[in-house]
Amino acid sequence: MGVTDTIRQMRRSFDGSTMLMKIIWINIGIFILLRVAAIVCMFAGCPDFINTIMSYVQLPSNPTTLATRPWTIVTYMFAQYDVLHILFNLLWLYWFGTLFMMVATQRQLFALYILGGLGGALLFLVSYAVMPVFAFHNAMLIGSSASVIAIVTATAILMPDFRMHLLFIGSISLKWIAIATIALVLIGVTGSNAGGEIAHIGGVLTGAIYALRLKRGHDITGPFNRAFDRMANLWNRFASTIWGSFSHKTGTPGQKQASGRQYGASSTPPPYGKNPTCDDNDREVLDAILDKIKKSGYSALTPQERQRLFDVSRKIK
Repeated sequence: MGVTDTIRQMRRSFDGSTMLMKIIWINIGIFILLRVAAIVCMFAGCPDFINTIMSYVQLPSNPTTLATRPWTIVTYMFAQYDVLHILFNLLWLYWFGTLFMMVATQRQLFALYILGGLGGALLFLVSYAVMPVFAFHNAMLIGSSASVIAIVTATAILMPDFRMHLLFIGSISLKWIAIATIALVLIGVTGSNAGGEIAHIGGVLTGAIYALRLKRGHDITGPFNRAFDRMANLWNRFASTIWGSFSHKTGTPGQKQASGRQYGASSTPPPYGKNPTCDDNDREVLDAILDKIKKSGYSALTPQERQRLFDVSRKIK
């Protein structure tokens, strides 16, 4: 199997994975790229150049620097450089992301991940701009921690009594895990990574706002997903125009034929995350099962209820 075939197979696997796994693979991919870049820099005789590369991925606290690298407000939340950093973040993301998907959709997971990262970035930037303790200090923020802790917090609020089995500790409710995590974050604010811990607090606040608003019937990820859909549609039209122009000049098959092979009869791809929704009866069944989970935990479900939860969840994701 050649390199091209391997890349094509990896792309198919990525496209077929869940949103949770897509986020995890993006984090892993960026981590590997940064590590490979560090190795190349070392053997090229300029090991410190990796810091320059990292500066184009990390979020700077200096507004002037940020103005020249605005993309870092997004790239920072998908990047890690330390092994323990990425290991801890992705384990928590996988565990709590899996639980989160029991009461939410893939679109909500992706949106909350981004919003949690933006909340952490905002609090980080504001803190360095107004707090005297950070005066005349420049810092760089990197890591998915704010995004992950937003999902952890939201899951704990939505499923407070759901129990997890932890090594050496045993069965414990999600609310206590979240409380312990938040307490460690608050304690860490006085440590050497104060800026990073402040970003974590931004993630906590974002996750809490999402969950509390959702309980009242308001989904704060809705506007984000609608904006994302509009951008995706604009990009699809732009790509279709470019491809159509290229096909006309080269004499290759037109856009509709090319699109039909990938997406079916339509000449444009389906909107991001568009899937059939479940009916009222399915939602009533889902609500009943989720109420049972909140009261007694996932282990209390019968095999039939677990299968029903899985089937209904797939229909609304």
